[in-house]
Amino acid sequence: MTQSVGTLYLGDYSYSSWSLRGWLLVMRFGLSASVKIVDFSAGASVAEQMQVLPPARTVPALALPDGGVLTDSIAIAEELATRHPAAGHWPSDPVARAGARSLTAEMHSGFGALRSACPMNLRVSHAGFAMTEGVRADLDRIEALWSWARGQFGAQGPWLFGTYSAADAFYAPVAARIAGYDLPVGAVAQDYVSAHLSDPAFRRWRAMGLARGEDLARYAKDLPRRPWPGPAPRPARAVESGPSVNDACPYSGKPVSHFLEMGGAVYGFCNAFCRDKTVADPEAWPAFMALVAR
Repeated sequence: MTQSVGTLYLGDYSYSSWSLRGWLLVMRFGLSASVKIVDFSAGASVAEQMQVLPPARTVPALALPDGGVLTDSIAIAEELATRHPAAGHWPSDPVARAGARSLTAEMHSGFGALRSACPMNLRVSHAGFAMTEGVRADLDRIEALWSWARGQFGAQGPWLFGTYSAADAFYAPVAARIAGYDLPVGAVAQDYVSAHLSDPAFRRWRAMGLARGEDLARYAKDLPRRPWPGPAPRPARAVESGPSVNDACPYSGKPVSHFLEMGGAVYGFCNAFCRDKTVADPEAWPAFMALVAR
């Protein structure tokens, strides 16, 4: 059983890049948390909705079991690393760890042109984005950082420091922006972007965004759309009724009431969200694929 670290407050799965970081810092490292969603389409602001957890006013925020509150993504990374050292948030090698912390801090405080011009939107991928000097400068710096880390420490795996670290969680939304706006980068950076798009945890996050929420006009861009550049999901569709091959939801263990069809078989889930996130990307969900393989 994974260890719960408390309650994680998150924004919209498709649009909240900082929430993606916070979620990865928990779920990608073998930990777990209860999740509360702050509604980006509600009339109340994020700060107003976060009044239930002082002093937090933004997402992500983590309410710890002992009453502590973490209100910033770097604070979440460092406190989880302190409380759960075996999770491996930072590289064990001290030189690599210094590099990972430096890259993470630069991401946290920098790249404003890229963030402003290319807000994260995991629902679509655009073509025809007109590069500005500021965005190009940010991309040049990002590519330099990624190439340095991969060249110095990346021999043991596809991530910046070989194995997945907090630095990768922080750069996941940067990879999503490069993919979502078809930004031109070199081979090293493109391979790193592809590693994120193929990562099952990233795919689960994106699938949840496709299943929950709506298109928000303030994130829309007047640009042509292209197919999402990540792995193509296995075809599946929602259906009205069973019978299903399973009586219990593969995620909650509760009785099934919602259904999908894939490969000629019908599978059941305890609610619409469990079903719809699976329809969006079936192979991203190990518990579901274990059911399929039975």
